[in-house]
Amino acid sequence: GTANDECGNATAATQTITISDTTAPVLSRPADYTAECSDAHPMDDASATDNCGEATFSVREQTNDGACAGDYTITREFTATDDCGNATSATQTITIIDTTAPVLSIPADYTAECSDAHPMDDASATDNCGEATISVVETTTDGACAGDYTITREFTATDDCGNATSATQT
Repeated sequence: GTANDECGNATAATQTITISDTTAPVLSRPADYTAECSDAHPMDDASATDNCGEATFSVREQTNDGACAGDYTITREFTATDDCGNATSATQTITIIDTTAPVLSIPADYTAECSDAHPMDDASATDNCGEATISVVETTTDGACAGDYTITREFTATDDCGNATSATQT
């Protein structure tokens, strides 16, 4: 603008206003959580708001193995960046655990005559997060005479994380 006084003197001045965006977006990330390996593992998105426009997202995921197959950690780093290059980052940690023992199915108990067949059927097991191994310990206890005895078979199913279930067949 120009300013004039009563004598006709004039002075001109220019004002320059510079607008800049130096504020990073506000980032809202999903909450950390711990879940059983057989449960759902939601991979929710983050959200962001920016004071001067839109923000773009990037997500970097890393999986770190735990002590066994059903245990691991997922780290998700979210970054929101605005048009001026201002950025905000936040990390979500998802911890996956295996605390569930295998489900064990064993052969039924039975009583047989000493001259009958004595089937020694195998047990079976399923696990919520992988394979299970089955071990068996057989113990024979003598009865009152040579043809009388009891066989006790203790089956144990163990998963990779050390969770175990035991059952006994007589």
